[in-house]
Amino acid sequence: MKRVLLIAVLLLAGAGIVWGAGTKRKKPLPYDFGSVSISNYSQQAGMAPVRFDHWVHRKNYTCRLCHVDIGFGMTANSTKIRAADNMKGYFCGTCHNGVTTFKKSRIFASCATSYSQDDLKRCGRCHQVDRDPALQESFETFAATMPREILGNGINWSKAEETGLLKPIDRLEGVSLKPAAMKVQDDFALKAKIDGMPDIIFSHARHTVWNGCELCHPDIFVGVKRGATKYSMIELFEGKYCGVCHDKVAFPQTECKRCHAKPV
Repeated sequence: MKRVLLIAVLLLAGAGIVWGAGTKRKKPLPYDFGSVSISNYSQQAGMAPVRFDHWVHRKNYTCRLCHVDIGFGMTANSTKIRAADNMKGYFCGTCHNGVTTFKKSRIFASCATSYSQDDLKRCGRCHQVDRDPALQESFETFAATMPREILGNGINWSKAEETGLLKPIDRLEGVSLKPAAMKVQDDFALKAKIDGMPDIIFSHARHTVWNGCELCHPDIFVGVKRGATKYSMIELFEGKYCGVCHDKVAFPQTECKRCHAKPV
């Protein structure tokens, strides 16, 4: 057991040297984990950048719905969202249009061609100069009802979904197409490359609930056959493959036991 822990520490230390050039990254507060700043065009228009908090949307919708059906890129500022696009019903405007409802509550419209004083207050819900204390309080209230996790934003999202605490919406009428049913592949083990390190248990079932198949294949993992895509822990910590989501929105890769779960 001591040997396994030592190997894990050495792995993380080595990854940290490559990932952060030998320096520690500041650990984000749970409220800030998964937050993205979107600023392609905001500042040119005299607006503060958009602060997008993944947890706000993740508690209601799957990742697949936004990143496949609606079409958001997987990295901040890659989608080049314009206010005009939102007003036409694309991107944020797919739901934030002042008409769409969620649990009988109307979702506020994202953008408009003219603004009253009240409209400007609505703009501040997304275009934030400073952290919103009310949103932080809302996160803490929500997190207190969820299964706890050590790292990331402190929420075990998979467990929350498995136990029925969360029932994320995966389809939108007029936006999503109904896919053909597919058999979900059984969990399988990926052999660790260092002796004494537990093998990885990969679960398609857990990932497809949130991501479907399209989010990962073929953009992130080209091959669909086990072992077809070759990668290393260094590449994962550089933000490739599993690292596209983990460390950014999904639980951090430093939580080794969540993946390296097969007993030696």
